[in-house]
Amino acid sequence: MEIFGIPLQAFLGQLLLGLVNGAFYALLSLGLAVIFGLLGIVNFAHGALYMLGAFAAWIMLDQFGINYWFALVLAPLTVGLLGVVIERLFLKRLYKLDPLYGLLLTFGLALIAEGIFRELYGVSGQSYNVPELLSGATNLGFMVLPNYRAWVVAVSLAVCLGTWYLIERTRLGAYLRAGTENAALVQAFGINVPLMVTLTYGAGAALAGLAGVLAAPIIQVNPLMGSNLIIVVFAVVVIGGMGSIMGSILTGLGLGIIEGLTRVFYPEASSIVVFVIMVIVLMIRPAGLFGKEA
Repeated sequence: MEIFGIPLQAFLGQLLLGLVNGAFYALLSLGLAVIFGLLGIVNFAHGALYMLGAFAAWIMLDQFGINYWFALVLAPLTVGLLGVVIERLFLKRLYKLDPLYGLLLTFGLALIAEGIFRELYGVSGQSYNVPELLSGATNLGFMVLPNYRAWVVAVSLAVCLGTWYLIERTRLGAYLRAGTENAALVQAFGINVPLMVTLTYGAGAALAGLAGVLAAPIIQVNPLMGSNLIIVVFAVVVIGGMGSIMGSILTGLGLGIIEGLTRVFYPEASSIVVFVIMVIVLMIRPAGLFGKEA
């Protein structure tokens, strides 16, 4: 059976690959959207935090024998703690300044992290094996579905929807949104707004770290893995609408699928299709598909 002249198995294989990539786009752009939407920081260090999450999982296994399942919790916590340190030492001084200062600072931190890990581990990459429980594949009849890739999509969707619900539908989320709009008023009710802001940045960093752990068994863990992805993720956030949580999730998944299908029908355009869509969206709706017009 063929679809537009493409064998069904090849078509579905690329669709699955696009969905997996979309899951990473959604998870990473979610962290960016949380940090920008609640703190107003354009966090260019997000790709480096993603890389650090993958390296944390690999180092835990290689040096300490900590397996994937423990690393899935410990690595994001480690990256989140690093995010807390970054916010307390650097970013808290920039909140009243132009957002460009935050972008330049986080870009510099990303270059420093990438340079350190290039010096320590080179750029050839480190392999991280798929956990035994998720190895192999399931035959669906019309295609063979790798178990680990299905796991990545499921976890990414669960985390993305859980984060959206926490921010948009709970009292804690209401406090976060109110604290960023009128910190003095919220603090008058006895809420520690600076601590809340710090933990928000840490949570956004932890989401990037989680994406890194999920990616480690799929791609080679290397210092450039974040810089290769962050530009696409920023494009996803712009298309969805800067600061829009659900916009980032839906756009990330959708663009991943579109990118996968482009590899089937017009492979030459697969590396630029996201940016072409970004240009078209910005021409029609500058605030993004789900963003609010100023």
